[in-house]
Amino acid sequence: MIKQIEGDYLDSNVYIIEKDNQVLIIDSGAEIDKIKEVVGNRKVVGVLLTHGHYDHSQYCNVYAKYYNCNIYANKHITQTLSDGEAIYSEDKSVIQDFSNFIFLEGDGKIQIENFSISYYYCPGHSICCECYLIDGDLFAGDVLFDRSIGRTDLKYSDKNMMIESLKKLENLIFNNVYSGHGNSSTYAEQMKNIKVYKRFLTR
Repeated sequence: MIKQIEGDYLDSNVYIIEKDNQVLIIDSGAEIDKIKEVVGNRKVVGVLLTHGHYDHSQYCNVYAKYYNCNIYANKHITQTLSDGEAIYSEDKSVIQDFSNFIFLEGDGKIQIENFSISYYYCPGHSICCECYLIDGDLFAGDVLFDRSIGRTDLKYSDKNMMIESLKKLENLIFNNVYSGHGNSSTYAEQMKNIKVYKRFLTR
């Protein structure tokens, strides 16, 4: 089961993934009460962050402490979370407590309780973007949207990195893409989307 929750800032998405009465949370832009309502009595085994922008990360430590679980994120996320300009919070507030974090590097696989997760380092929108493939579905944060991709004009963004990330994702097999904003999209839709934006970015 995948449940989408609307975050509190810039309409970001938080995803609750349930399997065998265990829960993974993707991103942390919604107040904890919204999360508690969906999770109920099930066990939260981890929080996965797709990147360090405030609308996706602001409540990560609140979730981790309430559910006594770890936060998983790309190792470069500390660079974004601790930078008042790069995190893009309205008041330049930052996150500096990394005691609950487990840092991921490159591409790989990780087992969190009942969840088998493949992770892919996909910088471009930010230096710390991570995409997660879970049970055939891709959680892409702000790398891929329905008919669009993430901005590459922000601090720690990079157009050339985005091009390489799109090439990487183009070679994956998945069912649906669940994005950091907006609606989900299918594999077929994203193959068209990626092709268009690869061409756009290399003009």
